[in-house]
Formats: sequence, C-alpha cells, structure tokens
Amino acid sequence: MQALPEREIRSLPLWSGEISIRPLSGGITNRNYLVEDQQRRAVVRLGTDIPVHHIRRDNELAASIAAHKAGLSPAVLHHSPGLLVLDYVDAKAFAPEDVRKPGMLEKIVPLIRRCHTEMPKHFRGAAMIFWVFHVVRDYAGELADRQSRHLPLIPGLLEKAAGLEQAAGPFDIVFGHNDLLAANLLDDGRRLWLIDWDYAGFNTPLFDLGGLASNNELSAEEERRMLELYYEKPVTDALLRRYEAMKCGSLLRETMWSMISEIHSTIDFDYAAYTAENLARFERAFADFSRL
Repeated sequence: MQALPEREIRSLPLWSGEISIRPLSGGITNRNYLVEDQQRRAVVRLGTDIPVHHIRRDNELAASIAAHKAGLSPAVLHHSPGLLVLDYVDAKAFAPEDVRKPGMLEKIVPLIRRCHTEMPKHFRGAAMIFWVFHVVRDYAGELADRQSRHLPLIPGLLEKAAGLEQAAGPFDIVFGHNDLLAANLLDDGRRLWLIDWDYAGFNTPLFDLGGLASNNELSAEEERRMLELYYEKPVTDALLRRYEAMKCGSLLRETMWSMISEIHSTIDFDYAAYTAENLARFERAFADFSRL
C-alpha cells in the first residue's frame, strides 16, 4: 500500500483506537480500502474528479446520501474532498453469473426501479444528466485530441451512435445508476444492495436495463423477462427496438470509456483487452439491432 493513502486514512477523525487497513480489489475509477477499528468496519473510497469521464465527486456524494435514504446503499459516515467513507456491508459482490441465476432478476429489477423512482425524492443539490450519446460524442472528441490508436474507428462509431439515438426515443426520464456492472450489486444473504454512484444522474430507464443486460450477458429470454418485470406488462416490438438501441448505446459507451482509459488511467488494469472485448460485444449487438 502506498504510504500517502494510509496516512490520510489514519488521520480521519472517526476512528476509535487502532485501525487496520486493507486494500479492496475491483475499483477501476477509485482506490478502495476496508478499515476496521474497535467499533466498526468501513469502506474508504479515494478518488478525485475525473472530468474526461464526467465524474464529479460532489455528485457521487449527493447520490450516495440519497441512495442510503432510499434504502439502496450503505450510510455515508464521512466525506472530504477526494475521500468518501461508507458503512461496510458484509456481503458478496455479484459476478455476471450471479445476475443470471434463476429468480435473481425478480430481486434485481425492483431494486433498479426503486433507484429510478425513489432517488429523486432524496437527492439534494444540482443533479447531473447522464446522456450516453453526448458522452460518446465527447469521448470521440477527446480521442481525436489525443490521437488515440482507435481514431480510424471513430467516424463509423459516431454514425452508428446517431442512428441509435434516433431509434431509442421517445424517452422517459428517471434517476439512473448508469453503471450496472455485476460488482455494483451486493447480496448480504437477506437483501440486495446497489453501490457505487460515480455516474449517477437523470436518464432513460432503458439505459440501466440495457446496461444490466449487456454487462451481465443476459440471454434474449432473460432480457424479455427483465423488461416484463420492469414495465409489468408484455413487451411490444416498439419497446424492444428502443431497448435494443439503448443497449447498444451502453455497450458503445463502455467501449469508448475503455479507449479513453487506455490514455488517461493510472490504475493497474488491462484496458486494451477490455476495449477489444467490449468493441466485439458492441458490434454483435449492433448487428442484432440492425436486423430488427
């Protein structure tokens, strides 16, 4: 562990007596630590604003507080610039295969709907809009500015994005999590938790649903079940086409997020492999969408 984070963590005013500090794996926009003192265990998240990824820590803090009030996430114990301390939940982080287990969508989808409907009741301050097609266009500009190795792909990806944006409407607006990776779902044996609000903001519900499906490789049958659970009615062809367009948008954003991270991130992670994996998944999903 680097000395500076350890000193910073030990200096926080909320510990009782001696503490132990252990790095947690999994964060690719933050550095996370499990801290235990005589009275509690807590998770310390270290991370500053990341403008290139549209991450603002004041927004993450406001969303984390709202998520706790909405019954979705652990409590915020302490915060200061670049640092967030959360109550520790003794729970298992999901892997994609956990999301696909029989009966699990029946638990996950209500959690997502509660995020969409309850978060606005508790969120305080200026709130962000997370519009995937704006993010994609902004990423394209940054990749051009930085002369990314992926630059030859960008005109074609932007053309596809423009068609997807047209096909995805009309849009309902909810408060989205916008990063539904399996690891952001926790199961403590009694209930599920939704964590990590880096990208929280108003969006269409189809982005979260598409992200859940694409990040966890749901089958077509599971996707239809997910949509039926969310909307509580049969899936129409029109809804399915809008959904597929937003799912493609989610995959394209994840691909270009990784392209940007290849240039900017200092975290030890194989972004080149992640880019290749997600680009292949986007191209497959776009081919499926084009056949609808």
